[in-house]
Amino acid sequence: MTTPVRLAKRLAETVPCSRREAELYIAGGWVTVDGQVVEEPQFMVAEQKVELLPNAKLVPINPVTILFHQPPDADMDAVQRLIRPDTQSADDRSGIHVIKQHFARLKLCLPLEPQAGGLAVFTQDYKVVRKLTDESAPVEQEYIVEVAGEMAPDGLSRLNHGLSFNGRKLPPGKVSWQNEFRLRFALNAVQPGQIVYMCESVGLRVVAIKRIRIGRLPMAKLQPGQWRYLKPYERF
Repeated sequence: MTTPVRLAKRLAETVPCSRREAELYIAGGWVTVDGQVVEEPQFMVAEQKVELLPNAKLVPINPVTILFHQPPDADMDAVQRLIRPDTQSADDRSGIHVIKQHFARLKLCLPLEPQAGGLAVFTQDYKVVRKLTDESAPVEQEYIVEVAGEMAPDGLSRLNHGLSFNGRKLPPGKVSWQNEFRLRFALNAVQPGQIVYMCESVGLRVVAIKRIRIGRLPMAKLQPGQWRYLKPYERF
């Protein structure tokens, strides 16, 4: 019987490469043990077959940002369970190699209303957190809001500029009818409960809310319950 050793040591001897390079290959999801990808350099192996995938790249693991189409009424536990390798959109063109580390320590930015669905952002990148949290006021968000009831005569004008929320005057927004049942909101610095309050202030009841854009990034063809990586060149 072969004495068990750390996977990083076995790979370094097999390739060959340095121990640090072996750890990067393993953490990057490029190493298999008996045909199964293993991402832990400390994983113990004995007589198993250890292989480096032919398309392996020796690059450091960078933090990622995930764009997720959140289903309405999904709680955070359900959302976290939905973000996994098999729910990645087939239209993801980022070229990023999926690894388990991409699903750890994700921070939600600009949370949706409890009853809302649509585009949500989860990230490991402190620069994205800063952009969407500490500097979120300039980042415009676009929503499609399905409503019921009859709008007050001056309702559309008041929705665009003239309402207060939580004791403070709301900044001007861009609100227009998309069809007879749906309003389009383009707002900055959206506060929890703000859209529902705005609609109720002009005689409307909110039936559904969907966020379709954050900054310059639209949800586009991303299907409910699916996600994609933020491409390296994309900016909010």
